[in-house]
Amino acid sequence: MKIAIIGTGNLGKSIAKGLITNNAITTLYLTKKNLDDIQDLDGYKNVILTTDNIEAVKQSDLLIFAIQPRHFENILNDVKPYLTEKHVLISTITGFLIPKIEGIVGTDQFIIRAMPNTAIAVGKSMTCMCSNEKGAKRIKIAEAIFDRLGHTLAIPESQMQAATVVCASGIAFWMRLIRATTQAAIQLGFDAKEAQELAMYTSEGAANLLITNGNHPEEEIDRVTTPKGCTIEGLNEMEHKGLSSSLIQGMVASFNKISNIKKEQI
Repeated sequence: MKIAIIGTGNLGKSIAKGLITNNAITTLYLTKKNLDDIQDLDGYKNVILTTDNIEAVKQSDLLIFAIQPRHFENILNDVKPYLTEKHVLISTITGFLIPKIEGIVGTDQFIIRAMPNTAIAVGKSMTCMCSNEKGAKRIKIAEAIFDRLGHTLAIPESQMQAATVVCASGIAFWMRLIRATTQAAIQLGFDAKEAQELAMYTSEGAANLLITNGNHPEEEIDRVTTPKGCTIEGLNEMEHKGLSSSLIQGMVASFNKISNIKKEQI
């Protein structure tokens, strides 16, 4: 697949690393105003660094836009004359809706919105995606690419804001939980390196239990808790202090922030 990433910032670079690591490219064009920031990707086979978005579009079939929202409209207008019937446009830009993209490039383009997270750099992204009517014919191509970089889920566009909170911002929320577990482990006597190792691999194990067994989290919790045991004692103390409610409220607050930003843009 001939792929171009237009705007190789933090997310774009993470996608690029995942594509390179998983051999998911025929050619990969990476564009950025300042190429110094992505020089570590230079030298990989069939990877081309450039400041020229139009050249990247001409040489590619699948275009992944990973730029800041304020630049997206101008870039779409710049590349519009060079779009053909072969191009598939994948936008990772938060809040930039498909009808707005269609209003710039037309309804006859294959348009897909994808919301990956930064774990895509290690092949573990949870990527949600939706498409316009024509893009639905190519969404399997996008799924095939992003499935090599983690897991995908097709959803209605109306749920993309919520997916941003759960999956993209969710990385930060889980990092904070892992950090808190690390801090607790240090207080319990482990050094910092050991504490983080315990926290990381325990969280990985918990997620993989659910993925592999297909159980509800409470089923796996029941396997660990015993009457009057230390696990239920810890869980109840966390709930008394508002663990679940704080996490839920934080995610709702994040969603409300995105909604407010969207209203301001309108």
